[in-house]
Amino acid sequence: MLIEILKSKLHNVKLTQTELHYVGSLTLDENLMDAANLIEGEKVLVVNNNNGERLETYIISGKRGSKIVCLNGAAARKAQVGDIIIVISFAQMEFEEAKKFKPSLAFVNPDNSLL
Repeated sequence: MLIEILKSKLHNVKLTQTELHYVGSLTLDENLMDAANLIEGEKVLVVNNNNGERLETYIISGKRGSKIVCLNGAAARKAQVGDIIIVISFAQMEFEEAKKFKPSLAFVNPDNSLL
């Protein structure tokens, strides 16, 4: 039996920009991606702590060290620059494997630098 469990979490990052007229996605600094074990194209759930919005999208790589967190396309309407979001990804695995699996959790300072 396969179950879906938490794979990665990037906790309380600050949205640095929105780009409405862009093909939809979430742009993340590659350092943030690495810290949370996320890859380009990976499906993620984005939770906005400021307004309660939740949306699914995918990741595109942003410039390493830029601290960019940008919602693109229609997703840009779900948040404002400065909002605090959580980026979550899940993985499917066998039940016994899932019992032993440890997710990658990354935490940041208010300026999106890694703790």
